[in-house]
Amino acid sequence: MRRAGVRTALAAAVLLAGTACSSSGGIPADGLKGRATGSPDASSPGAAASASPSGPPAKGSATVVATVATGLKSPWGAVALPDGDLLVASRDQGTIGRVDAETGKVTEIGSVPGVAASGEGGLLGLALSPSFAADRRVYAYFTTESDNRIARLRYDERRPAGQQLDAPDTILRDIPKGVVHNGGRIAFGPDKMLYAGTGEIGETGLAQDPESLGGKILRMTPDGRPAPGNPTPGSLVYSLGHRNVQGLAWDDDKRLWASEFGQKTWDELNLIRPGKNYGWPKAEGKSGDPAFVDPVAQWKTDEASPSGLAYARGSLWMAGLRGERLWRIPLAGAEPSADPQAFFEEKYGRLRTVLATDGGRLMLITSETDGRGSPESGDDRVLRLEVR
Repeated sequence: MRRAGVRTALAAAVLLAGTACSSSGGIPADGLKGRATGSPDASSPGAAASASPSGPPAKGSATVVATVATGLKSPWGAVALPDGDLLVASRDQGTIGRVDAETGKVTEIGSVPGVAASGEGGLLGLALSPSFAADRRVYAYFTTESDNRIARLRYDERRPAGQQLDAPDTILRDIPKGVVHNGGRIAFGPDKMLYAGTGEIGETGLAQDPESLGGKILRMTPDGRPAPGNPTPGSLVYSLGHRNVQGLAWDDDKRLWASEFGQKTWDELNLIRPGKNYGWPKAEGKSGDPAFVDPVAQWKTDEASPSGLAYARGSLWMAGLRGERLWRIPLAGAEPSADPQAFFEEKYGRLRTVLATDGGRLMLITSETDGRGSPESGDDRVLRLEVR
């Protein structure tokens, strides 16, 4: 049962062949297959990166050193502010709260007009402008009555609490919406372009349709236009053939990685190459089909159902919802250097977002109040982790 305790040294041999189908402070806690061919535009991260000669240790560690905040409702996206505080989106309430990293106090800064929360939709991913110090812009991915869209809002903390966000300036609309598989993770890459993971909303054909924004990773300028160097000029599509991308992270060599929900067989960790096809719905997990890029790691769906993804100390860290655990995937260049290792199995419940902060630490956000968990007193939580 959940919170029964951390099971030690869980190492899963999940790199199996698949089948084609489907700051300090806070409260003390208790506790490369598919390599791209040709010469993609060098302005696109991941287009040309050299492999590191060695990776981190095969076995790592993850320790919760503080419970930063409790009592969050349906938390989803999160970003770290320059002073170490967090902004956290409430999927169902359509609001953004500021979490004081020292005291754990949560203050609502404002709501996002137009959010229509239903099923897996609502206020989802957040990102900070690369020029946040000057423009104070927060980007949000959210579901409306008609679509999923991305907007930017100016954050003015001099205003009264709850009134600190300007009206949204929509930069991209008409991302398909559904009850499920809305994607929602957004992040600015090392190239200062905005990336968005989208879902195919249960309409599997969208993932293979190059004209649809569903089932894709999108790459755009901060104004929402197709980014220079995209695989197809004038198109936002960076990669296709995805079922439901909810995690994006870059390693030290600027390679883009993404975590993705499978259906009934395999969840995936993918190394993203521009213009490549990741197979859904024709392939789920490692198919060996040369038309598609195989994942670099895969998990049975009850072990992962991955959402957030972060990179720290030479490893990727992947939050699991149904799996109720945090996975560490050590890297040696563009390949895992050892089997993934699991932490916190069933201890904190469903895990939604993992965020890398200064000093190689992580912030981990639970997801027990999203309608699919079993919330207990104090849920949902923000946990601070020391990792190796």
